[in-house]
Amino acid sequence: MTHPLANTDVIAPNFKRRLSGVTATVMRLVPLQAHSIAIVATGPVVPDDVPHVPLSSLLTMSRRGPSGWRVWHARRNVEMLGGLALRYVLGKRLKLMFTSASQRKQSGLTRWLIRRMDAVVATSDRTNAYLEHPAHVIMHGIDTDSFAPSPDRAALRQALGLPVKATLVGCYGRIRAQKGTDAFVEALLPIMHENPDVVGLVMGRATEKYAEFEKGLKERVQAEGMSDRMLFLPEVPVGDMADFYRVLDLYVAPQRWEGFGLTPIEAMACGVPVVATRVGAFDQLIIENTTGLLVPPDDIPALEAATRDALSDRARLANWATAGRSFVMSDFSIEREAAALVKLYRALLAA
Repeated sequence: MTHPLANTDVIAPNFKRRLSGVTATVMRLVPLQAHSIAIVATGPVVPDDVPHVPLSSLLTMSRRGPSGWRVWHARRNVEMLGGLALRYVLGKRLKLMFTSASQRKQSGLTRWLIRRMDAVVATSDRTNAYLEHPAHVIMHGIDTDSFAPSPDRAALRQALGLPVKATLVGCYGRIRAQKGTDAFVEALLPIMHENPDVVGLVMGRATEKYAEFEKGLKERVQAEGMSDRMLFLPEVPVGDMADFYRVLDLYVAPQRWEGFGLTPIEAMACGVPVVATRVGAFDQLIIENTTGLLVPPDDIPALEAATRDALSDRARLANWATAGRSFVMSDFSIEREAAALVKLYRALLAA
């Protein structure tokens, strides 16, 4: 019987069970990359539509791959450790590769692990600046076919049970202080008082650690009498997210810290302008006064002012929407990201 990894050149581990930005990236890239190179994902939970093998097959795979070496593409410390164990304990011929999205000084363990990689990728210039040695900068991309404007936004709003004629302003992602969910709420509340047609959408999951944080936000909204207009929506599957961008007039990314941050380009791909803080790669993802506005992180008055400014000129907002879609199509398609990574895989396999 043929081993599941007999013809595999690249392995993309994903050792996390819960949904995260890293997990979503792996699951989007691998099916696309599989058209160009023999790649599979592996981990405790991998969707059926993603080429994958069971974790147990890593232990029994042949020492050599079909090209001599295989590439092990890690994105977390635990996955770098797994690659090192396979290579040095079990003797598997693996070229080790790591993608870093962090924009802070790494721990001693992380730096030690990175030094043992054969190749390192940074997801932005800012991330690259935190690494001890220069890396290949390959920015994330998204599926611009899946993330695209709606032909009938009013009908989509109605289908999702959202106010059809309102001005919808959204903020999506994990509900926690790091993501700036409270900053979004505080910035939008005064605008909602001024403009009865503005409705805020908060979508995401609060882990147990942040349950009280979420409760506090809902109580704050209730105290302002805005519970019917600041809507807290449950997290939806990744495949349904595009619809919740398409219904928006404006997307706000209020993070206090971010590694990269895909949500602005997901919104722009759906024809939605963005107000964002200058964290992660946001200042490379948003062209100020062309696709949206940028403000300093953790500056709620600035976030409020920018959001009010963005909503004040509907013709300009429409121009930003068109420009944002065009910008993402040209610079941030997932095809571009996948091709750049495959080129690096091939270079490692040939070295």
